Amino acid sequence: MDVLTLGPLRVRRTVKTAGSTAKNAPGPLTVVLMHGYGAPGDDLVGLAGSIAAPAGTTFLFPEAPSGLTGTAALMTLTDEGRQWWEIDVGRFQRAEKLGTIEKLVEDVPAGLADARASVVAMLDAYERETSTPSDRIVLGGFSQGSMLALDVVLHTERALAGLVVLSGTLIASNEWLPRMAARKGLPVFQSHGTSDALLPFPVAERLRHELENAGMRVSFTSFDDGHGIPPEVMRDLGTWLSQTSSHV
Repeated sequence: MDVLTLGPLRVRRTVKTAGSTAKNAPGPLTVVLMHGYGAPGDDLVGLAGSIAAPAGTTFLFPEAPSGLTGTAALMTLTDEGRQWWEIDVGRFQRAEKLGTIEKLVEDVPAGLADARASVVAMLDAYERETSTPSDRIVLGGFSQGSMLALDVVLHTERALAGLVVLSGTLIASNEWLPRMAARKGLPVFQSHGTSDALLPFPVAERLRHELENAGMRVSFTSFDDGHGIPPEVMRDLGTWLSQTSSHV
């Protein structure tokens, strides 16, 4: 693993050296996976060795530029936790109990646009410095990182190989939903736990239906657990990446 500075972001990079090589593939994929709220910048790096992606696949793990603040920082008792924007981690649970989820998914978080700009600048720098075509890049993440990935996909016209949404949810719906049709045909891998206590499963299902209704090709893995990335998700993601890598 090496550590790069790409645009405004610190990025960890690892290249898959073992595994099969997809026949007739136009070139190896670069898979960008962004960590969730409160995680350290290297939180997802271990996934690279566990996901059976084709040999030559490059994994990039960007680190959010901002550390936790306020009560969240005090609760973690460490300065390693990062955030793409500030959130109230209990809002979805409270909204589900009160029946106000519909209103909550319309919210556009303060800081989302700045986070999007930082990811776009990172992608620009990576493509420029490595001559990687954007249509060989898969953009994704876990939890907050997956929401940011989807936001970038919907606000830019950059050609991409696919989108990965691991335990993400629907936010900014008034902005996102009208933009989804422009991504018709985009391959999407989505996963979510049926007993997720942080981001309710029914909202993830709604996100899935909205993506499918817009014409995106969604591969959905549900699992009987909470907010995480269990082995069956890594298995299915590896299969999906192999299939996506082979697509010309």
